[in-house]
Amino acid sequence: MAYKLKEVTLRTDNSPDGMEKIAALWKDIETGKLPLLFDSEGNFLQGLSPVSLYSNYESDEKGEYDLSIRTVTAEFFASLEKDTAEGKYFKLETTGERVQDCTALAWQQVWRLSAEGKLKRAFATDIESSVPKEYTKDGKAHCYLYISLRKE
Repeated sequence: MAYKLKEVTLRTDNSPDGMEKIAALWKDIETGKLPLLFDSEGNFLQGLSPVSLYSNYESDEKGEYDLSIRTVTAEFFASLEKDTAEGKYFKLETTGERVQDCTALAWQQVWRLSAEGKLKRAFATDIESSVPKEYTKDGKAHCYLYISLRKE
């Protein structure tokens, strides 16, 4: 009987050790060891996209947080865009040669904007969706961040 996971969660931080844990988790997902994108028999699951959810922040980006990787459908992104239009999230998009590069750039921009007081983060649930260049029309990797905003 084939099965699939809907979500996997890791408690981590932004230290080098934390980044290694995140990379190992993604490797397990991409290879099918953790059946999020594939079922337990190795069959690719059509119509699903992986997203990262950052939540349960200990404090800010310097503390621990939960990283959950979940598969979602197109409806999830439509709802997220609606929430962004309503001011619940700040959306940031970056591009690069590799997913790792554009993801790092996106988070660096968030941290800079936050430090400058230009981004009022709620540290509730932030969402990341990255698309490898093999799946884009422009041949570049894309990273989309949706940062939860504080209510003023």
